[in-house]
Amino acid sequence: MVHFCAMKLGERTIILLLMVFCSLEFSAWLQVSDGEADVVARFKTPAGSKYVDWGFARSGCWSMLKGGLIVDTSGPAELYFEVRKRKVIFHATDAEGKPLANATVSITQKRMSFPFGNAINRGIRSNKAYQEWFTARFKVASFENEMKWDSIEQSPGQENYTAPDAMLQFAQKHDIAVRGHNLLWDDPKYEPKWVKSLSPNELSRAVEKRINSIMRRYRGQLIAWDVINENLHHSFFETHLDKNASTIFFRMARQIDQNATLFLNEYNTIEDPNDSLSTPTRYLEKIRAIRSGGYHGPLAIGVQGHFYGLNLPYTRAVIDKLASAKLPIWITELDVDQNQTTDLEQVIREVFAHPAVNGIVLWAAWQPWGCYRMCLTDNNFKNLPVGDVVDKFIEEWSHKGLTGVMNATGFFETSLFHGDYEVRISRQNMTLSNLTRHFKLKTPHIPNETHRVKLLF
Repeated sequence: MVHFCAMKLGERTIILLLMVFCSLEFSAWLQVSDGEADVVARFKTPAGSKYVDWGFARSGCWSMLKGGLIVDTSGPAELYFEVRKRKVIFHATDAEGKPLANATVSITQKRMSFPFGNAINRGIRSNKAYQEWFTARFKVASFENEMKWDSIEQSPGQENYTAPDAMLQFAQKHDIAVRGHNLLWDDPKYEPKWVKSLSPNELSRAVEKRINSIMRRYRGQLIAWDVINENLHHSFFETHLDKNASTIFFRMARQIDQNATLFLNEYNTIEDPNDSLSTPTRYLEKIRAIRSGGYHGPLAIGVQGHFYGLNLPYTRAVIDKLASAKLPIWITELDVDQNQTTDLEQVIREVFAHPAVNGIVLWAAWQPWGCYRMCLTDNNFKNLPVGDVVDKFIEEWSHKGLTGVMNATGFFETSLFHGDYEVRISRQNMTLSNLTRHFKLKTPHIPNETHRVKLLF
C-alpha cells in the first residue's frame, strides 16, 4: 500500500512517499525421506528471493519451520525448501562395461566444502593440547592479532614476523586454510602509535611499505585478506590520505596477490539494526564507491557477527540485501554474548542456511586468562557447553562414513554435503584397490543438479 502526503515546513513543501508493507508469518512441518539435513525455506518472488526460516530435518519425524517476511512486492510467489546437500549417483562397471552388481561402496568425507573455522593466537605454537583440540575440528583459521600492523611493526622499520610465520607453518602442516586479518585498520585507536604523528607523505610511504611487506611475504599462502577493517565506522586513512584510500588499497593488494580473496570487514551490519553507520545500505554504497574509484577486481563482503542478543529476521533480511551485490559473503568473527549455547546454535543455523553465505569463522581463540567474549573450551581443553554446540554442527555437516550396496545394474544413489570424498568399492570380501577414487562435490551451477561419479574397473 502506498500513501502520498504533503507537509509544510516554513516556505518549503516536502512530499512524503509512505510505503506500507505487509508482514506475513510462515510455518510448515516437514521431514526428509532419508537421513537428516539442514533445510531452509525460500520464497521466490518477482523481486527476488526471501529466506524465511531454517530447520534441521530428519527422516521419520516431523520438524517445524516458522518465520516471517515483509511483503514488498505484488505478484505470484513460489515456495522452495533447500538443503546444502546434493544428490550423487555412483555407477561402477568393469573394463567391458559390465556392472559391478551387489558390490559394496564405502564413502568417506575427507574435507568439508563449506569453510568453517575459528580464530587462533600465538599461544597455539607451543601448546600441544591446544593444537590437537583445534586441528580435530577446524580447517580454516584467522589469526586474532598476530598479522595486524600494530603487532608486526610496533616501532617504525622494525618488523617482527616471528609469531605469524610460526602460526602459518603450523596451519600449513595441518592443511588449515588461513585468512589474513587484517591488512589495514581504519580505526585510529588500533594503528601503531608512531603512525599517528606522520605527515600525509610519510603515512603514504608507510602504508605502501606495510602492504608490500606482509602481502609479498605471504603471497600465495592465504585464502583471503581483510584489506580494510571497519571503515564504515572509521576513516583514518580517508581523512589523512585520500577519500578513495580504500580503492587504492584494494588495487595494491590485488597487484601483489591475485589468488587471495579481498574483503571489506565490518561489525554491526548483521548484528545491530540500531547502528546507522554500518547498515547494509551503507555497506553497498561503500562497495559502489570502491568500484567507481577504479577498482574492478575481485571483492568480497565480510560481516563480523559479534552478537549482543539476536534479531534473526533482521540478520536474514540484511544478508538478503547484501547478496544483491552478488559477491561472496563470509561471517568473519562470529561470537555471541548472551545465552551463548542457545544463541550460537540459532545464529549458526541461520547464516549457514543462507545460500549467499560462503564461510563462517568463529571469534573464540583460547586464552588461559579468558577469551575475547566466547570460549569453546576450558584450560584443560575439555569442551564447554558452547563448544559442544560447535561440535554438533561439525558432526551434522560431515559424513564420517557411509556404506551401501550397488544395485543389479551397478548403481548406488545417496545425498552428500559438499566436500572432498574418497569412495572405495569392494566385492566378495575383496577390496579392489584400483577402485578407490577421490572426487569433489561442489555447489551445482544448475539448482538440484545431480552429480554423477563413474567408477571403472
